[in-house]
Parts: sequence; C-alpha cells; structure tokens
Amino acid sequence: MDFNVKKLASGAGVFFTRAVQFTEEKLGQAEKTELDPHLENLITRADCTKNWTEKILRQTEVLLQPNPIDHTGARIEEFIYDKLDKKIPSRVTNAELLGQYMLDAAKEFGPGTPYGSTLITVGEYQRRLGGAEREFLQTSAMTFLTPLRNFLEGDWRTISKERRLLENRRLDLDICKARLKKAKLAEAKAAASPDFQETRPRNYVLSASASALLSEEVDKAEHELRVAQTEFDRQAEVTRLLLEGISSTHLNHLRCLQDFAEAQATYYAQCHHYMHELQRELNRCANAAGAPHSTDVCPNPVSSAFLSGPSSPGPTVSSSSGQKPSSLTMEQTQLPVTGARRAKVLYDYDAHDASELSLLADELITVYTVPGMDPDWLVGERGNEKGKVPVTYLELLS
Repeated sequence: MDFNVKKLASGAGVFFTRAVQFTEEKLGQAEKTELDPHLENLITRADCTKNWTEKILRQTEVLLQPNPIDHTGARIEEFIYDKLDKKIPSRVTNAELLGQYMLDAAKEFGPGTPYGSTLITVGEYQRRLGGAEREFLQTSAMTFLTPLRNFLEGDWRTISKERRLLENRRLDLDICKARLKKAKLAEAKAAASPDFQETRPRNYVLSASASALLSEEVDKAEHELRVAQTEFDRQAEVTRLLLEGISSTHLNHLRCLQDFAEAQATYYAQCHHYMHELQRELNRCANAAGAPHSTDVCPNPVSSAFLSGPSSPGPTVSSSSGQKPSSLTMEQTQLPVTGARRAKVLYDYDAHDASELSLLADELITVYTVPGMDPDWLVGERGNEKGKVPVTYLELLS
C-alpha cells in the first residue's frame, strides 16, 4: 500500500511538471523542442487520412442504409453485432419484402386474374432486385466498410497512443533542458560570488562545499538530459515508422475503393437488366391479352429502340395481329450504319427475342448505332450474327 501511494504521488508529480512545461510553452515562457520536419509532415498526413476516412465511412453507411431507425433497425443491429464480434445475419431488404407482399396479395386476388398475374410478375422482379441489393450491401460492407473501420479502430488507435507517448517524451526532454540550464546558471552565479574570493580558511571550506554541490547538481541534470534525449529519439523513431505505414493504408484503401465501385457497377447493371426484363414481361402479357393500345401505355424498350425513328421499308407489323413488334429481325431493319467501333463484353447476356444478340463476357464484338435508335442499345455484330445489345453490358474501345 505504501508503495502504491508513493507511485501515485510520483505519477502525479510528473503529470504536474509536464502540465507546467506545456503551459509555459503555450505562453512563450519556455523553449520547445521542434520535431523533425519529415515527422511533422507525416503527422499532418496521418491526421488528414484519419479525418477523411471517418467522413467517407459515415457517408457510405448513410448511402447503403439511409434510414438507421427504420422498422428493421438495420444499422443499430449492425452496431450491436459488431460490438459482440458476431456475424451479422442475412437480412431481408425492403424490395424483397415488397415482392413478398405482392406475391401474397396475388394469392388473395387470384393468380389467374389480370391483376393477380401482374402482381406475381412484378413481385418476382422486386425480389430479384432485393436480392441484388442484399448482395451489394454485403459485398460493400466486407470489401469497403470493414477495412475502413479496421484502420480507425486498430491502426489509428496505435498511432494515437504512440503520438501521445512521443509528446510526453518531448515534454520530459524540455523539462530536463530547463533544469540543466537553471543548474548551470546557479553554478555560474556561485562562482562569481565574493565568497570564492575569501582567503579565510572557514569561508573557503564553505564555498568549496557549495561549489561541489552545485557541480554535482549540474552533472545529475546532464545525465537526466542524456536519458531523456535517448528516450525521445527512440520514441520518435517508433512513431515515424508507424506514420510511414499510412502509405500502405492508402494502397489498401485504394483497392477497397475499386472493389466498392465494381460492386456498385454490378448492382446497377443488374437493376437495369431486371427492369428491362420486367418491362418486356409486362408488354408480353399485355399483348397476349389483346389489351388495346398497350404499347402506348407502357412501350416495349426493345421495339422502341428500332421503331421510334422513321418507318423503315419492309413488312409492317400490326400490334393487333398477334405478332409482337419486338419480333422484327435485324435483316428487316435496313437503316444506315453510323460510328462502327469495337467493344468488349462485360457480362453474359441472353437474347430475349430474335432482334437481340446473346453475349459472352470478355468477347470482342463490333457495334454501331442507327438513326432514331434508343441510346441504351447498340447494334452488335459477331461474324455472321447481328442483333441489338444493351450499352451497359459493353466497354467501348477506341
């Protein structure tokens, strides 16, 4: 118990001395040891990295989960599972829930009724959209959010701890410098005092004893300064090595950012693909039911890509004849070609009718457009095969 009290008192004394030194430096009453310029630049860069990482992390969380206090308690649940170090269970997305409600409603209204069958169609695609969203959220959390959190909660905490220790070592060093300066000043004053000029033996002995004490005090202060300088240099080196690791952090976050953008692009491409398919299904159902002016109410994106311009020569197709406008083949559409170029296929694509061209990922095809064509589509050629292809599935090459 006595030892703990002494240790506590000693720690309090050190803290008070550092506080006094820090205050005097702020008031300009004490000298301050400046850090190496390279180390100062590393510290500034690290602070910038930490601040912007926090902002990007928070805004990405808002993007992926806009409403943290919805009925699912999404982000609150994630926080709890993260603190418990447990895997977050798979959660139903809002689109999947909407799709399930539509399917349940279709059972009540009757799957064979026009409204019921349409509810089933839309509900199934809502579930697909929800599944794509869930996969995107999981991928983004694993490849982007988790590395950012790991940096803030792991590496940055270690860096902050070592920086605080470096600041304490610097304060101790400046305290030792001030102490040595005072000891040397006292020794110089004693050497210049009249007592050292006395010739009487008694005064001479007293002056020699005081001089020895002052000299001993100077030696002690010099020793403490050397120890403090060594500890400061060692801590500065440790801190420098940690701060230089920020470059590796930037490289890691760069890869994570690329993965996040890739996941986002895949998600939006899937949504675009599903919505085009849903439009086709709705128009196919409407045409099969013989609904009047159905194509005017909800135009087929496939047929609008070729029929929105001037009427092309060749057989005309009536919407009441039972044959879908999208069944026009490429040979029946004789329009001038513009801007032919090469393109790389990004994803597999299955043609939905004879006017489209099926694609395989990573293959190269020739694409071009025709007057009046939907900007979301191009005409693609592969050997003797020709058909429409979606732009979102392509990377145009120069």
